[in-house]
Amino acid sequence: MFGRVLVRYDSPMANVASSIFEVKCPCCGSTLQIDPETQVILQHREPEKKPAIEDLHAAVQQLKGEADRRNDVFQKSFASHLSGEKVREKKFEELLKQAKEDKSGAPPKRPFDLD
Repeated sequence: MFGRVLVRYDSPMANVASSIFEVKCPCCGSTLQIDPETQVILQHREPEKKPAIEDLHAAVQQLKGEADRRNDVFQKSFASHLSGEKVREKKFEELLKQAKEDKSGAPPKRPFDLD
């Protein structure tokens, strides 16, 4: 008698077998009406879905705001790129000046001079 459930004919469970029951899907939230006698789904109801965009005007304004923000970020990045060239030029000039002033020793040997 493994795997079988014994139900007495006068128990409350005996009457349940003939009634339709509802099951809610844990994944999608749908409600299924199942007939236990035939073991088929009689009805499938999907839950009410709220619209993806509740206020269209607010969504358009938000997209316009995002476009302005992206444009601002691009302008800042472009400006830093242009000023970066000036910064690198100043650093190079300063290092070249230090190298010319440093007379501490002979220049380093080149690898092909070692042969």
